[in-house]
Parts: sequence; structure tokens; C-alpha cells
Amino acid sequence: MQKPQFSLAAQTDNHLITIAEAFEGVSAVAAVEPLGNGNINDTYKVLSSRGTTVLQRLNSRVFTRPDLVMHNIQVLGEHVEAKLANTPQPWHMPRVVPTCDRRGALHTTDSGDVWRMITFVPESHSVDVVVDAQQARELGIGLGVFHQLINDLSPSRLTDTLEGFHITPSYLPAYRKALVNTTVEPCEASEYCLAFIRDREGDCDVLERAKERGELPLRPIHGDPKINNVMLDRHSGKAIALIDLDTVKPGLVHYDIGDCLRSCCNRLGEETRDHQNVEFDLELADAILAGYLSVAGSFLSAAERRYIPDAARLISFELGLRFFSDYLQGNTYFQVNDPQHNLRRAMVQFQLTASIEAQLPQIRHLVDRHAKAVSI
Repeated sequence: MQKPQFSLAAQTDNHLITIAEAFEGVSAVAAVEPLGNGNINDTYKVLSSRGTTVLQRLNSRVFTRPDLVMHNIQVLGEHVEAKLANTPQPWHMPRVVPTCDRRGALHTTDSGDVWRMITFVPESHSVDVVVDAQQARELGIGLGVFHQLINDLSPSRLTDTLEGFHITPSYLPAYRKALVNTTVEPCEASEYCLAFIRDREGDCDVLERAKERGELPLRPIHGDPKINNVMLDRHSGKAIALIDLDTVKPGLVHYDIGDCLRSCCNRLGEETRDHQNVEFDLELADAILAGYLSVAGSFLSAAERRYIPDAARLISFELGLRFFSDYLQGNTYFQVNDPQHNLRRAMVQFQLTASIEAQLPQIRHLVDRHAKAVSI
């Protein structure tokens, strides 16, 4: 896979306006502004006659079937909107904006770039680092509401657009190949990463083994519910939406709750340069699990709840493995600011993994306590 050469600054305003106007109802464009800090797609906020919308250039090297990505989003959207119509609640589902020719949801430029537009969640914002326990609880509630809304959607209606995504053992072959082929010079940090992976790779199939035993069922999942993909109401602070739905697919809910815990319980954030002081915050984990299980605990099985702590540890390790592999490959997947960026990211995730491992008994206690509170 070649490096995505995507740059927000590389697009001229006129070019972006022309692309935006390829979507239905978009005219009199007042502004096209960079939005967010995603690692994969390029994202812009568009202000036009249609109001505020979100324009994205899909990374087709990552999402090789953009049409199937949009199929999943539309299936999910129709299901959630039908549920909200029957049981109204303050939840927003981003909707797909069709192209002007009404032939679909994707616009392809002459250069081959693939673009889509979705509605903007009004009066909302996201955070990169949790402020306090109350906010952490809302983030947990947000993921729980999302899972509750899609729990009765058959996974068979969704396409697996990223086969192997979040299946941790599936990343090991690429890692081993990168080790053999890398031209990156070894250093103290890379040697640490090598040893860290070597000590844990034999146990990275814990969730897959449980799935094969029938303990963990496939469900529809978000796939990437990290902290800044949960939208909070600007006024109340309540969770009101999950965005970035490209990774929606059949999977284990543990991929989602594990990613939520991983990204929310690191007060320094995953882009910190102070990896030595990264730790998994039990106070925030307590709040997230309280919020999540207050909603999702009613439909999760005892086995599914039991594997939540393992998921937090595993997803942190998996992301560190992916960052380090990309570093060895010359930074071909994730967008980076400098050649060492992915190495620093890997060190952060491995430090977080170690912190979770040291606190697994406490995390299990939190899950048990909040699960019992739901069942009473």
C-alpha cells in the first residue's frame, strides 16, 4: 500500500467549491474549511445554501470499495432513523447527501479522487482528551446508545469493508514482513517496541478464540469509536452522535468498547510526546463503564461483559502494533508529521497497554460492579 498523499492545504478553494457543488442542494458556497484531525480521510466543513455539511475525500487505498462503505452507512442510517421515529431521543444520525445526478452518494473527479458528503451534527463538538469523569460517562453513554440503536440490525446486512480490521492476530504477518524488509535504522525506542511485541504476540488472539468457542457473537459495530468520534452537545455536554462511520461492519462489540476505553482513559492523549507518563486512568474507566453498561449492559451477555477488560488491553496493543509496523514500512498508512511520528504513537500505545495490564483486576472489578447495578 502506497502512502496516501493527502493534504488539506493542497486543495484550492475553487477546486473544493466545484466538488462541493456536485452534491444535491449545495450552491452559493460561502466557505470550505478543514475539519478535524483524522489519520485516513481528508475532511472539510462546507457552508452553503444547504447549510453546514461535511465533505470528505475517501482514502481509496484504505477503503478499496467506497461504494460498499456508503452502502453500510446508508443501511445503518435507515435502521437508526426508523428506530428514532418510533422511540424519539436526542440522537443525531449523519445522513448521506446524494450527488446532483442522483446516481449515488459518491463523486469521482477526473483525477480519480472519490468524495462524499454527509450532514453536519449541529451545535456539537468533540474532544481529544477527556476533561473529567462526567464527560467520560457521557462518552460511555454515547457508545452504549449507538450499540443499543443498532443491536437489532442483522450483521448480515452489512459488508465487511475492512477484512481483518481489529482482528489483532491478522496484523502480525504484515509486522513480520515489515521487520524483514525495513530500511529504518534501529534505535532504543524501536528495540523497546520489538521486545514489547515479542512478549505479547502469543496471547493476542484472546478475543478470536472466544469467538470461535461461541462465547462472543458477531454484532454490528462502529469500528472506530475513539474519543473524538463521539459528538457532544455544545450546551448540555450530552453525547448526541457518533461520526466517521466508514468502519461500520460486522464485528465484536469489544473492538468498540476497547477502543473507547483506550482513547478516553489516556489523559495525555495518543499524540503526546511524553509517553513515559501515559497511564490508564481508572477514574475515567469507572465513569465510561458506568455510562456504557447503563445502556448496553441489558443486552450484552455475561461472557461479553467478562471480556471487556481484555478488549481494552488488546486494542491498545493492536494500535501500537499497527503504528510500529507502519513506522517500519516507511509510514505508508497513517498520515504523519515527521518520520518518527508513528514510532512515538506506538510508544504511547504500548505504555498504555502496560498500564492496563497492571490494573486488570481493578478493571474487572469495575465491569462486574456496573454490570450488577444494571441487573438489579
